Amino acid sequence: MVGKGMEIFFSPVESAHQKRERAKARELRQSQWWRQQLGQGKCYYCGEKFAAADLTMDHKVPIVRGGKSTKKNVVVACRSCNQEKKYFLPGEQALLTPSENHDESGVERFDQDLE
Repeated sequence: MVGKGMEIFFSPVESAHQKRERAKARELRQSQWWRQQLGQGKCYYCGEKFAAADLTMDHKVPIVRGGKSTKKNVVVACRSCNQEKKYFLPGEQALLTPSENHDESGVERFDQDLE
């Protein structure tokens, strides 16, 4: 979810890079390493457990932003988290998604846990 009124602008990398890295991602999905990652059944972002069929490969630095299909850049993500993250970098996602301690405008709430 993107915070209200906030947008991230970027120039996508050339299509040759995107095509090359998507091909590498397809190869990586066939690897024993990836099957082991799926076997753990845990989403990198929300930490919840899922069946392997409900998990996807996500690039922490998206291909369209110059990311590569390497073991260090791909993680297991549930479909919901992967769709919510879109083309954002992890730091951008953290800034744009209101947390339980912030309201929708991003302003920190201090009225919690005052009892």
